[in-house]
Amino acid sequence: MRLLQRYILAELLRVFAFLLSVLTVLLVFVGVFREVSESGLGPFQILQILPFIVPSLLPFTIPATLLLTVCVVYGRIAGDHEITAAKAAGINVLSLLWPAFILGGVLSLCSLLLTDQVIPWAVGNIQKTVTLAMEDIFLDMLRTNHQVTDADRGFSVTVIGVDGKRLLKPTFQYAPRGRQPLTIQAQEATLEFDLDRQEVMLHLVRGRVHAPPGKEFWFDREDYPFPLPRDLRRPKPRHLSIRDIHRESNTLARAIQERREHRTVESVLALTTGSFEALFGGTSTAREFDVADSRSTLNKLKTELHSRFALGASCLCFALLGGPFAILKPRRQFLTSFALCFLPILILYYPVVLLMMNLSKSDSVNPAWAMWVGNVLLLAAAGVVLRRVLRH
Repeated sequence: MRLLQRYILAELLRVFAFLLSVLTVLLVFVGVFREVSESGLGPFQILQILPFIVPSLLPFTIPATLLLTVCVVYGRIAGDHEITAAKAAGINVLSLLWPAFILGGVLSLCSLLLTDQVIPWAVGNIQKTVTLAMEDIFLDMLRTNHQVTDADRGFSVTVIGVDGKRLLKPTFQYAPRGRQPLTIQAQEATLEFDLDRQEVMLHLVRGRVHAPPGKEFWFDREDYPFPLPRDLRRPKPRHLSIRDIHRESNTLARAIQERREHRTVESVLALTTGSFEALFGGTSTAREFDVADSRSTLNKLKTELHSRFALGASCLCFALLGGPFAILKPRRQFLTSFALCFLPILILYYPVVLLMMNLSKSDSVNPAWAMWVGNVLLLAAAGVVLRRVLRH
């Protein structure tokens, strides 16, 4: 018994390692191409972010790879009548499936660990690399064209020359929509890119500031923040650890409660004084929009938290379904077994998961149970298939 289980486990590990390597390498090129197209990275930056792209892809490749692995191994074993021989020797089929179930459970824990710890770390390093690359690209553009303009953000930079990271005699013009234009001239300046605040800090030396209407003053050393020239968004919920998700959720929940209390107090005062303009005015409407936006972000965080556990457990569900299905439909052509097993999952499981995810983000259902609906369907199908395998 132990010999057979070790043999099956060794086959599972060997096939899984090979398939995971092939699939990950293929998807890495997709991830690299996306980062290059979005950030305009060079070859050196691509090599820097390459080790960090791989961990971010593993939670998506592991479940499908495990399903293909169990279909390959158990389909071949059943196709070669080794399952029949084991039954004839009085060995329960369930004991032969335990290696797949154990591997599925271990990979579920690994997927959860990847999404909780490894992916936030990898995404942080990718963003740092992109930020440094932006700084190099920005300085190269100034060296070549002596000017960089971002019409959407309303600012432009003109320099006489660039010495290393020092800008020589720069002129900064900042004119965002709805605000008065600002012009800064200096003898020299240095740039500091801050990804957390999504801004560029300008360290200016000896210059003057022109601000309408007719205001002007001189300075010796000044620091001015400007928005980043490219839209680097803050980390998405998928890029946060579980601890950070809990902290952000608690902060948003307190903020929503405070805004609602302020809204209640303002409404009572407005009704008491008969100030209906204040009751339906712009401040009240703006606060309602803030509450709705915070509520939407909170729903996304809760959905991400529960989906992380549910999608991690899908590895075990795939093993529970794929192994018995491959034994029930013994085929030496493993791709056929995989297609017959994966197509219903692709048609039913993933659409249900995406539907529940969208409904949870819109606060239509509770993500605590909605994100597990897909796994429940997999377990129900696995129970039916496993029952037939044990009976026959």
